[in-house]
Amino acid sequence: MRSLNRASGPRRSMKPVTDPKEPRRSWHPGVRQGARPGVHRWAAVVLWRRWWGSWRWLGHAAVLAMVLAMVEPGLALAESDEISPQQMQSGSLLLRMRSGYAVATRMNTEVDMQVSGLVARVAVRQEFLNDGQEWVEGVYVFPLPDSAAIDRLRMHIGERFIEGEIREKEAAKKAYEQAKADGKKASLVQQQRANLFTTHVANIAPGETVVIEIEYLETLKYGDGNFSIRFPLTLTPRYIPGAPMPDRKGSGWSPDTHRVTDASLITPPVVVRSRDHRVSVHADIDAGVPLEYIASRYHAIEVGAIDVGEQGGRYAVDLKGGDVPMDHDLELTWRPVPDAAPRALTFTETVDGQPHVLLMMLPPDLDLASATRLPRELIFVIDTSGSMHGTSIEQARRALSLALDGLGPTDLFNVIQFNSTTSVLFPGSVEATSSNIGIAKRYVGGLEANGGTEMRPALIQALHSPAVETHLRQIIFITDGSVGNEEELFSLIGTSLGNARLFTVGIGSAPNGWFMRKAAEAGRGTYTYVSALHEVSEKMDRLFRKLEQPQVTGIRVRWPDAAAATMYPEVVPDLYAGEPIVVRARLAQAPRPGDLIAISGTTAGGGWGAELPAAAGSASPGVAALWARARIEDLLDRERRGAAADETRKAIVETALAHHLVSRFTSLVAIDKTPDKTPVRPRSAKLTKEQVPNLLPYGQDHNAIFGFPATATDAPMRRVAGFAMLATALLLLLGQGRRRWVRHAPARV
Repeated sequence: MRSLNRASGPRRSMKPVTDPKEPRRSWHPGVRQGARPGVHRWAAVVLWRRWWGSWRWLGHAAVLAMVLAMVEPGLALAESDEISPQQMQSGSLLLRMRSGYAVATRMNTEVDMQVSGLVARVAVRQEFLNDGQEWVEGVYVFPLPDSAAIDRLRMHIGERFIEGEIREKEAAKKAYEQAKADGKKASLVQQQRANLFTTHVANIAPGETVVIEIEYLETLKYGDGNFSIRFPLTLTPRYIPGAPMPDRKGSGWSPDTHRVTDASLITPPVVVRSRDHRVSVHADIDAGVPLEYIASRYHAIEVGAIDVGEQGGRYAVDLKGGDVPMDHDLELTWRPVPDAAPRALTFTETVDGQPHVLLMMLPPDLDLASATRLPRELIFVIDTSGSMHGTSIEQARRALSLALDGLGPTDLFNVIQFNSTTSVLFPGSVEATSSNIGIAKRYVGGLEANGGTEMRPALIQALHSPAVETHLRQIIFITDGSVGNEEELFSLIGTSLGNARLFTVGIGSAPNGWFMRKAAEAGRGTYTYVSALHEVSEKMDRLFRKLEQPQVTGIRVRWPDAAAATMYPEVVPDLYAGEPIVVRARLAQAPRPGDLIAISGTTAGGGWGAELPAAAGSASPGVAALWARARIEDLLDRERRGAAADETRKAIVETALAHHLVSRFTSLVAIDKTPDKTPVRPRSAKLTKEQVPNLLPYGQDHNAIFGFPATATDAPMRRVAGFAMLATALLLLLGQGRRRWVRHAPARV
């Protein structure tokens, strides 16, 4: 069984309550409710009846006490008259009151997407009502796309709204804490990971409604001939490696560890089911190119045309039925009319007199692209940890089996699987013969999901195994990415990759998208999402077709001489069939009429090039903020490669403040400065706080994730020792009873 924290100490039961007659149980490792009274009453009766009056009672009592201390975490099931959080509405602010648990109900969650060309502006609106009797503060950890540029926070109170301000992280937190202490309404949005954020809402009065609205910008994804936008609705609980530290930064279920020093900030509680944790989504799509269709892979939608013309059109998209449970990431896709040649598009925005350009190079349609098969060495790495239990491990096994079927006679391969430990099928890469493939398929068919997610040893095994010079090494990494030590793994990939390429396959209904994308970027490869069993064959087939031959290599972008550009990425990667390349640039000055952007590269059929008018790009608000987001990400990548941390922080803060963006070092804070128009918490009133739970992703097993500590801890040894001591105590008890019987039994004649 998988544990998310290798060294989290005594386990608390996190089994959901489904039967009202069943005793209510502790939901959160940090919330310790009363142990079952019957256990300790039983121990007292045994001590009294068996050992009182005997000079040995003290020793036996000590033994039994030690045994109970060892096994008590498994016996101490919470029994309380308080409302169990598993029974709460998981989309609501869950707040711990003096009298028990109460809920500040989430009245509605709405997501509005405005898509223009390659840029989407997304607004997320959540409404909370405190129907408890005390003033409260809520803490909510939530996912967003890893490429999101958050630039707006609004706090609505009645008919008024308070616009958020961007500040350095510590200054924003200090302002929030001061407002909270003064009893004022305040909200704070902080980044924990590139795809994980925290919202704090302070001083919600009894019976009061507060609405938090967050907006962000995002570049659309283009792959396999489709544009798409993905909105995460929940998160897969992270595995937390490392020894626990004494202090905690947050209120998550995991302590901070020496390898994940902010673990308590990224581990919100989860609930298995909820009748009310739902979301409604509306999208207004103006693609800018003619479309074949608009679709959703995982949710039923309704599509209506707003304005359709020869050059494209606008469409309105809504979820069918109004709202859906928040247990599976939402993905909308639309397909342009295919083209057999690479294409390039530009979008522009000028901010403070500086022009910004977003350049997208679209590859040939995958079905129209040519491919020349190369001899390859494929190393398949599959995650078999507890978070992959259920639907995810089925998807992973099927994906890997299909990959094995796609091997050619000139290929070499090997299979690595990991959970708490790493194991390798063959000592080294072997030829893709029918016999070896058969062995591998039987091995893959028997894989089960359990244990922790110790990803680092598996990556080391794949990256450091001896290379075969005659073959192109491609590492296919199949995982849900549910780890907390992402930065450590990115650094490992970047420093150990060599001439290999690493491609990630994200498995499950809510994979860690940031890990998938950044690991693939560090590995100079691509990433693919597989979120349902019915799409495994399609997506794996497309992945391996594109891996067989890059379509354009050695790509160079030449900007007009007078408009020197700061461009990200600085080195343009290879263009694979079905995968685009996106370049974001800030120009030193506006391009002149007639200036051209020249793009060149090499294809399987020879040279390729394109020229675009530098001043003729489509106007698209948000391009400048997306350039700033790319610059911040590039600065963090440089720090991983050894750049000075102080200089990196300074450059990130300057960029984020100039473009009003949330980053690792900046936060958005909104404070109500008109207390005469809204209630202010009296100093005598207590402010209580609790963490908002997330809904467990569809297809995952709660007990597989939270059931037991990982095998890397000493918990198994403690259990063995506990049972051994219990057996010893029983033997001593039986021995004492036998001696007493022998001493007092009548002599035989």
